[in-house]
Amino acid sequence: MTPIKLQIIPTDLLPTYLEQVFNNLQQTFNTLQEAEISTNTFSFYTSVASVYSSKIEGENIELDSYIKHKKFGIEFLPDYTKKIDDLYNTYLFAKNSSLNKLNIAEAHRLLSKNLISNHQQGKYRTQNMYVTTSDGRIEYVAASPLVVETEMNKFHEDLDILLNTELTIEETFYFASMIHLVFVKIHPWNDGNGRSARLYEKWFLAQILGEKAWFLQSEKMYYNYHQTYYSNIRKLGLEYPTLDFSASIPFLLMLPMSLDVNH
Repeated sequence: MTPIKLQIIPTDLLPTYLEQVFNNLQQTFNTLQEAEISTNTFSFYTSVASVYSSKIEGENIELDSYIKHKKFGIEFLPDYTKKIDDLYNTYLFAKNSSLNKLNIAEAHRLLSKNLISNHQQGKYRTQNMYVTTSDGRIEYVAASPLVVETEMNKFHEDLDILLNTELTIEETFYFASMIHLVFVKIHPWNDGNGRSARLYEKWFLAQILGEKAWFLQSEKMYYNYHQTYYSNIRKLGLEYPTLDFSASIPFLLMLPMSLDVNH
């Protein structure tokens, strides 16, 4: 890759990442394929993504039940499926849309229909944001609302550059993970940041590598290792202004692990 200058997405860890990521990434990625259970009106891997990304956020939903709901039309109580349906529809939107600032806002509007009020959907937050543990301790202090728009403008400009840069598959996986990590650290939405970050990661992969990226079970892998997932995100530090992205390698190496989930 020709050296590129980005504003907010770190590039300096790429050499270290390339030394550590497993060397048959392309070969393994090429084996990804749509599930036999999928039809023209039902996508198994979109269901997997929607269910497990939601489960990471604490939603009480099981994949088997959701497949019965989506593929066979079995009805459950609306509260059981509506947030996952919103995310499912957002993945479908992303599959048919370019990854850009306008569509990122629209994706948040779609996935947050049953998370936040209408006037907050697709809009940056205007108040402080703290990520807390289950027992009420502050785990992370997100970017100040005073800098969210500025940071997100940098994010979108970097994203545009990356989407117009010729990348190897290893570089693509690196930047997809960095997009995930940088976005979740800015935490620009009032809710739905984790769901959004995991979607953008895969959306970026698909824009560069093609349709097979949508068959990657990254959300399931992150759920299966969700304690490690959160631990690796925490390694960067407590507050946005003092984040240490040099500690990102453990998180960045998780995405290639999701190829193992498919085999």
